[in-house]
This record gives sequence, C-alpha cells and structure tokens, in this order.
Amino acid sequence: MAAIPVPTESPALRALIDDRYAQLVARCRTAGVPLHDDAGVAERIRRTLLASDFAFETWRSQPQLLAPQGLERLRASADASARIDSLKPDADEAVCMSTLRRFRHAEALRLVFRDVNGLDDLPETLSATSVLYEALLGAALDWSERSLAVRYGHARGEDGSLQRLVVVGFGKLGGSELNFSSDIDLVLAYPQGGESDGARVLDNSEYFVRLGRQLVRLLHEPTNDGICARVDLRLRPFGNSGRLALPFSAMEQYYQREGRDWERYAWIKARAVAGDRNGGKQLQEILRPFVYRKYLDYTAFAGLREMKALIDAEVARKDLADNLKLGPGGIREIEFIVQLVQLIRGGREPGLRVRGLLPALTACEARGHIPASRAKALREAYVFLRRLENRVQMMRDAQTHDLPEDELTRERLALGMDYPAWEPLGEELARYRDIVANEFEAVLMPEGGAKASVPAADAILWQRACDELLGGGEMEASDFAPGAEAAEALLKLSQASQLRAMSARAREQLDHLMPQLLAAARETAAPVPCLLRLCRLVQTVARRPSYLALLEEQPSARKRLAQLFAASAFLAERVIAQPLLLDDVLDPRIDQLPLKRADISAEIAHVLTTLDEREAEAELERINEFKSSIAFRLGLAFNDGRADAVATARRLAALAESVVNAVAALAEREVIVAHGRLPGVGSGFSILGYGSLGGEELGFASDLDLVFVFDGQRAQAMSDGPRPLEGSRWYQRLTQRVMNWLTVLTRAGRLYEVDTRLRPDGSKGLLIGSLEAFVAYQESRAWTWEHQALLRARPVVGDAALNAGLAEVRRRTLAVARDRAAVLAEVSNMRQRWRAERDRSDAGQIDLKQGRGALLDIDFALQGLVLAHASQSPQLLSTTANAGLIEVCRDAGVLDVAQANCFTRAHAELLRRALFCTLDLRPRIAPRDVQLDELCGEVNVVTRALGFDF
Repeated sequence: MAAIPVPTESPALRALIDDRYAQLVARCRTAGVPLHDDAGVAERIRRTLLASDFAFETWRSQPQLLAPQGLERLRASADASARIDSLKPDADEAVCMSTLRRFRHAEALRLVFRDVNGLDDLPETLSATSVLYEALLGAALDWSERSLAVRYGHARGEDGSLQRLVVVGFGKLGGSELNFSSDIDLVLAYPQGGESDGARVLDNSEYFVRLGRQLVRLLHEPTNDGICARVDLRLRPFGNSGRLALPFSAMEQYYQREGRDWERYAWIKARAVAGDRNGGKQLQEILRPFVYRKYLDYTAFAGLREMKALIDAEVARKDLADNLKLGPGGIREIEFIVQLVQLIRGGREPGLRVRGLLPALTACEARGHIPASRAKALREAYVFLRRLENRVQMMRDAQTHDLPEDELTRERLALGMDYPAWEPLGEELARYRDIVANEFEAVLMPEGGAKASVPAADAILWQRACDELLGGGEMEASDFAPGAEAAEALLKLSQASQLRAMSARAREQLDHLMPQLLAAARETAAPVPCLLRLCRLVQTVARRPSYLALLEEQPSARKRLAQLFAASAFLAERVIAQPLLLDDVLDPRIDQLPLKRADISAEIAHVLTTLDEREAEAELERINEFKSSIAFRLGLAFNDGRADAVATARRLAALAESVVNAVAALAEREVIVAHGRLPGVGSGFSILGYGSLGGEELGFASDLDLVFVFDGQRAQAMSDGPRPLEGSRWYQRLTQRVMNWLTVLTRAGRLYEVDTRLRPDGSKGLLIGSLEAFVAYQESRAWTWEHQALLRARPVVGDAALNAGLAEVRRRTLAVARDRAAVLAEVSNMRQRWRAERDRSDAGQIDLKQGRGALLDIDFALQGLVLAHASQSPQLLSTTANAGLIEVCRDAGVLDVAQANCFTRAHAELLRRALFCTLDLRPRIAPRDVQLDELCGEVNVVTRALGFDF
C-alpha cells in the first residue's frame, strides 16, 4: 500500500516534525543504527511523528526500531502473538519487568505506525491491540506461576487435579477491541479449593491471591521504562473490598445472590484471556443464566437507566461533556444500545451472545432487532468515534477520552485523520454525536415509557380497587360498561395472591402500569372484554418482572396488546397461556414473516441449532414455542388485514409441516440412539398429511390428519443398536414417539391434536402400515369417500424414495377410469349424510363449513370432479389445495370460467369468515347476511349445474 501523503502543515507543526525527525537521525547515527529513509520510509516516519509523541519517544529510546529489521517489524502484518515467543523474561523480576515494557512499547509503536499510515483499518488495529495485551498477560502469568511454584509448588484441587488461575478479560479487552491506551479490566478466579503441593503449603485461596498480586505487579507497577499495562480489578465480586481471586463456587453464589444489572452488562464481553482458558469457558457457562435470562428480559432497561444515571452524574461532576466515551452521543451510548438488545434477547437467541461491538451490532441487524438504516448509522458513528479516540490516546500514550484543547494538538489530530483542519473534524464529530444521542434517547426513553406520568383518573380507579372500594358505577362513569364485570375483575386482580407476593419494587412497577392499561383498554372498540383479558394476563405474569417491564417500557406494545385483546379472544388466550408471545406483539420484525415452507423450515432449524443443550425435552419445548410464535404472528397478520385467508391457511399448513418434520427428526434421532439404524438407504419412514394439512388449508385450531407408512421390505430386518429391534417394531416405536411428542402437554403447551382415523381400516387398523399394505388397501378395499380423502393427501415427512412411491400410489389409484354418474351419485350421497349429521345451520345463521353452499360443498364438488375426470385429465392430480385445484379444473375445462370464479370467491370469503370465527373463539357459524346468502346460493347453483345433489 502506498504511503498516505502528509497534508499541508502549519509552520509550527512543520518545524516540530522537522526537528523530531532530525533528532531521530542523529540518535541513529550515535547508536550506530543504519536508517535508510528511501522508498517512502521518511514520509511514513514523518506521518507517524505527526500523529504521536509516544512514537517519537519510543524511537528515541529504542533507535534499533529504525534499522531495516526494525522497520520491517513495524510494517509486518502479523500481530504480537507471532513474536511473543521471542520474549524471554529473565528470572530476575526487575529485568523481566523491563523486558515486558520494552516489548510492549515496540509493539505499540507498530500499532501506531500501521494505523496512521493506513496499513490497518480500525477493527484490525483494535484486535491487534487486544492480542498484544493477551500476549503480555500470558507471558507475565507464566513468569508469576514459575516464581510461585519454586516456593510453594503448584495449586491442587481437593481431588488432586492441577489448578490454574483463570484470567477473565472484560470490556474492550474481552471484546477484542481494546483502545491503544486502555486499562485492562480483569477478574481472577480458579476452579476449586485445595492447597499447593510444595514444601511450603498454601491454601488455594491464598495461593491465587498471591499469584494475582504478582501478575498485577509485573504489568502495572511503574519502573524506569514506564508501565506495561494499567490493570483494573474493580469489576470483581464486591469490588475493591472483595478477595482478589475466588473459586468458581463463590463466583456463582455471588452473582446469584448479589449480582447487579451493571454486572450483567459487564459480563456480556467477558472471556478468558490468560491462564486456564478451558476453565474460563466453564466459568462462563456457570454464569450464563445470570447474564442471559431464559425469557425475554425487559428488566434490562432498568439496569441501563441506573448505569446511565451514574455516568451522567460523573460527567456533570467532572465536566466530561466532550468526553468521547462517556459524554452525550459517545461510545458508551452505542455500546448500551447494542448490549440492551443482547441482554433482552440473548437468553433466547444464542447468536446474539457476541462480544465485540461491531460483530454484535451485525448480529442484531441480521436478526432484525436493529433496522439496517439504524445499524448503518451506529456503525459509522462507532468507527469514527473509536478511530478518533484511539488517535487521541496514541498521541501521548495517555488513558484519556477527552479532546485536546491546544490548537497544535488539534491540528495534528485533524491532519492525521485526513481532515484539512480541526473545524471540519469537529463538525463531523458533532454530527455523529447527535445521531448517537438521538438513537440512545429513543431507546432509553420511549414516549410514554416507564418514566411517563400515569393518567390520574385511572390511577384513582386502580387505587380504589386495591382498597376494595371500587364499584360498577365508577367503572361505567369511566366508560367501562357494563361496569360491574370490569370492577369485579379489577378487585379480583388487586387481591390476588400473585400480587400480594410481589416485591416492593415489582409492586411499584405494577401500580405504575395498571392505570396505563386501563387507559389503553378504554381506547379500544371493546373496553370491557379487553380489560378482563388484560387483568388475567397481569395475574399470570405478576411474578415475571420482565413481562411487566415490557408493558411498562413500551407504549406501542401496550396499545397493540390492548387492540389485540379487544379484537381477538383466540389470540388473547394464546398470550395469556404463553406470555412469551408478548414479544411478538412488539417485535419490529412483525412484517417480516417467514412466508414460504422453506423459510419456515429454515427458521425452525436455526432455532434448534441455537439451543444450548441438545436434549429432547428442551428441543420439544423450543419447537412448541416456535410454533406458537409463528402461528400467533400469522394470526396478527390476518387479524390486521396484512394477509388474506387463503395465504394464512397455506402458511399455517406449512408451519405444521415444518413442525411435524422437526418432531419426526427428533424422534428418529432418539430411536437411533436407543436401538440403532435399520439397514438400507434413507429412513424408510413417511408421514402422509390428509385433510386440512394435506390440502394446505389449515385453521388456527385445526387438528392434523396423519397416516404413517414404512418400507415393508425392511419389516424383518434388525436394527444395529445396543437394543436391536425388528423393523416393524422399530417403525412402531418411531411412530408412537412422534405421536406422543406432537400431542403431549409441555410447559409451552401442546403442539397439535392428531387424528389417525384415515389410515387403512380406520381405528381398527395398525397405527403404522407398510407401503405394500397401503397399496393393497387403496386398490381393493377403500371406499369412494376414502379416495376423496386421498385426493387431499400428500407426503409431509420422510424418506424421499418412499414419498415418491406414495405419490405414485395416489396417482395410480385416483387416475382409474370411473363412471361419472356413479361418482357424482356417491359423492352426493356422502355429502347428504354429512349434512344431516353435522350441519348446524338454521334460519338465522349458516354453518360456514357444513352449511348448504358452504366450504364442504365446494370441497366435495371438486373431489367428485377430479375422481370423475382424472383418467382423462391427469393434471387434476397435480395439487391438493382447493384454491389451486379450482384453477386446474378451469384450465382442464372441467369448470367453466364463471363456475371457477364463483368457487374462488366463495371459498376465499367463507374461509375468511371461518378463520375470524376461530380468532373470536366462536363456532364456525355466522349470522346470515345478504353477501353470505348470495355466495352460498351461487355455489348451490354451480354444484347442481355440475350434476351434484348436495
């Protein structure tokens, strides 16, 4: 890379650089160091002198770094880890300390040289700085361990195992994004108690404290060569008053009992940087539940506000308004924005547990938690601010985040960052800080959030409920009618045992929230039903402060939740049963639904791969949560008018198919673990979806019609596991497990109700049969109504070869030539029987499924047409979905355009009304109206014209 030209300097600055360059030339001459300043070397040295007094002092003290070999080291792209082995600390402590410091200065000079000459970008500079300090920590710890072992031997655990110190790096060191002159935040720990094995025995608690003190002394204590690293140990449990090193058990106990919110933020970036790194991973796994909560954790807002308040007080006390790190719009605010997302969601999404700021921001953006435009603005601001901060520190190797006040230093900073003068740099800085401050304010204090005042009148209503004085008249006067029911709900809630058990802080939060929920309910179209459901929800989540925090912090969530609870009893009940769905009410990605089957399958696979433990129960629970979340989002989209009925039913079917696939894969894995595999390629196992699943027309509360089939050629084969099973029993075991896991009630609910009565021979038949038995039944014993059912059947899970065989059986069975009149008569007779047994229509209302001219009339008409014409028009067998089948029948000439249009309109509208009935927890029976009667009448006309007598 060509050297970056030095911008035009002022006379004073040019004189300074000329003088220092001349001093270095003279120093090299005196020391006998050859300085070859050709090939752009002089320009790069001058640019480095422009940006850094530290560089000048280091060159002056170590002129050999200007020799050809020294300059080659400065230009080297390899970081300090490539040269740390050349560092051989002397056994003498003073010599060791000098060696460490001189190595640090030489490597730090390399960082300045490469940065200011454009050889590294910011992430490379920050990463290389972190590597340098990790290398120094490792070298210093090795020396300290050898020194201590001479006197006391090695530390041993109670079980005799060798114990090593775990050095955990926090902050920017933990995130591999260390500033040039940062202090390094460390916490010291060790796995377990015990004692050393030397001639002079030390208890481990004292052994590791001494080891820690020696480590800090080597790095932190000033000598003639300065210091090696500024070490800060105040992040340890109990701060300065706590022991210097603690065993893992004490660490776990502290964070469980004493851990504060700011410590959770600190541990986001923590990682082992020296010593026992495997032990460090173990410690982090122990503390993971403290940092990342299992559920979405909106209590993180409170911790963030407390930290921000402390920082603001320090800024005001020390006049740090222009501080690049702590001031308004500074680096810390960008970190808080990203870390807030990580703390809220990291327990559910391990992909967000990223240490560095830029990688974490990318992860938040990729998962849709920070919009791309905001992420871009924050990324640009962060890179600018960190680059400027690093240059400020490179100037004099000072741990400062403040901008210089003298004009010469400001000129040097501006020219070194390729600005023509300080003013343009200052304007750019102000612009970026405004962007960050505005973003942070929007995150920290949403309008109407936790600090917003509550409606006074509603606060009185809630207080009177708590005092058991609230009456129905007061509620009606406050626009909640009928008031008695609303008052009773509030009184019941206020006296609930869950509320009496709340902590003082949580109760204060609830008392702030309830008036806002009252106000939100009043503004809906159904205030009383909404309020009744909200009261039930609050009682459910009263002991989960994160959910109360979500509703308190997010006014948009309150409003949307109230509207949803007023409009949809079904979705409201889902939220009350699974409060985890509250996140879906608020999620900014709500419009980014996985719409296609492949998208949903990929998403569920991603969810399962991010589990911390590959254990069947946990996986099943996550599958259930995933299914509930996607179904709930589909319900929201349909309820809001963002998706029509046909698309919603198709997506619900795609979701069910993905869930059945995931459960089948999980069941197969467990059976293989217990009994091994059967010989042959593939699983030899398939699941056919019938009915609404097969026809891709699932409702929000539909059950699944499933038929299980296996490859009969493997029936006699034995599996190869520790407890081998014959093939037929292996497949039975697999089917039973799939059935159980689809229907079992877990903490997250039940996945689906399953109906297997459409299998050959119905309830009398085996739960799973062979392909050969399936073929024999369909070709010789199946009734016409079973062939009607087969029209909507399709493989949803399983072995590709077996699925292809099943598809061929379906095609061959349904393509048999049939007498049209006989088919229409049989289909009509079956429809009449169903109507007589199941139709709930009367003069005032119509059964949207079973009624005359309703959904099943369309179903049966299409099925009859396909059975009658498939032998001449095989394309009729290409789809199982009614919406698609109508188009295929039209294209094949089985329906004319008018008839097809009638079926399409009626099907879509009847399905829409049926789905809305489900969302309102009503039977699929609708009051008759002009539009409905006309649609059903038109369907009747078409079915009669086609030859059906329904």
